[in-house]
Amino acid sequence: MAILTVTHKENLELEGNQYGSSNTFTIQSINEAFKRKVTCVNGHATTIAVFATETRTSDGAIKKADAKYIRITNLDNTEAVEVAIIASGTLYQITLNAKQSHVLGAASVLMLSEADTSPSFGTMTDLEKISVQPTGSAVVDIELFVASS
Repeated sequence: MAILTVTHKENLELEGNQYGSSNTFTIQSINEAFKRKVTCVNGHATTIAVFATETRTSDGAIKKADAKYIRITNLDNTEAVEVAIIASGTLYQITLNAKQSHVLGAASVLMLSEADTSPSFGTMTDLEKISVQPTGSAVVDIELFVASS
């Protein structure tokens, strides 16, 4: 078993004032790591990760109850991608600009998407899969990293 240490750091000095910060946290009992680089072609959604109750139920699945940290990084220098975070019956999408990352916590009890602007803070659902599609005409490489217990 290992400990995953994550540090998020921003460094911004503006007119002589420091606005950046650093936050470090650890996740205990990590015994699996999943890391892959995926080439994504414009005009086609590419599924970069599948999460399931058991790994044996879907080809290449990550066990959602064990996934504790998920990072998606756009490795391209100029192109953006759209990322779909998909649960059972719902999803949310974001644009991930060049060199940016999107970080998620545990895959189980992770998200709730709604069609209105009044958050219900209701029952969260499990992550089912992550899909990516470039916004421009270029091929874009995506890095996926998942740490599991």
